[in-house]
This record gives sequence, C-alpha cells and structure tokens, in this order.
Amino acid sequence: MHTLDGTDTRLLSAMAKDPRGTVVALAQRLGLSRNTVQARVAQLEKKHAFLSFERRINPSALGYPLMAFISVHVQQQKLGQLSTDLAGIPEILEGYGLTGSADLFLRVVAVDAEDLFRINGKILACDGVERTDTALAMGELIPFRVQPLLDRGPRNP
Repeated sequence: MHTLDGTDTRLLSAMAKDPRGTVVALAQRLGLSRNTVQARVAQLEKKHAFLSFERRINPSALGYPLMAFISVHVQQQKLGQLSTDLAGIPEILEGYGLTGSADLFLRVVAVDAEDLFRINGKILACDGVERTDTALAMGELIPFRVQPLLDRGPRNP
C-alpha cells in the first residue's frame, strides 16, 4: 500500500465514525469539495485501504451465541485445498495462516457445545488436518478497531 497523507487519514476517520455518510456529508464535515472526496475515496480503493463493506452482523442474532477459536495443525502440502474446504464450512467466520506451533487460526460460531463438537468434527474430517485445539471466547474485550491508528496518523516506512 502506498503512503497516506493527513487528508486521507482525516477522510478515513470520518468514514469510520459515520460509515453511512454520503460523499457530500463527508465533504462538508471535512471542509473539502465533493470532487476531492470522491477522488480521494477512489484512490483509497485503488490502494486497498478498505476492507469489506458488509455490515458486521452479530452471529447471536442468527442463533449462534457461542464463539470459539480453533487452532489447526495441518499437513503443509495440503494447505491450498484445505483452505477451500474450510471456507465451505459456514460456521467458520474467519481464518488466518500462522507462524508458530499451529498452522491456522479459525474464528467459529456455534449454537452450543454440542454444535461446536460437530463443527470441530467437520474441520478434523478435512483432508490435511492433523489435529485441532479449541478455546471458547468468554467475551469480546476489545472489538475490531482502527480509530486509534487513524488518530495516530500513518506510519511511513
């Protein structure tokens, strides 16, 4: 990603605080022209500054109140197909490749402990999975955020 300037971070901060804000509203709030805001947003999109724009939906509202994190130990040569297989399990919300003792870290949701056991079984049944370690989430202490980074400003290498 290319470096961002102060106007970019001000724009990103305004968008983070008001995700539904229109270009016109952002321009007024920041004292910029509508064309400047549109151009900056287009450049930020090209720089891949935005993650997915889908709304964050609480899985509990869908009947999945239990959240867990599963560390997965895999056979490295099967990692490519394994990623595709795991993406086919709807209860897996996120997955990351790791360094260290585990190879993958999955965030999963479940209806209850029995359902979590079923989901873990589906993960273990995927070709290339050697074993898993599961930890239940007791509560979210720090939700996903970027505002403190925006407040600090961009770090240029």
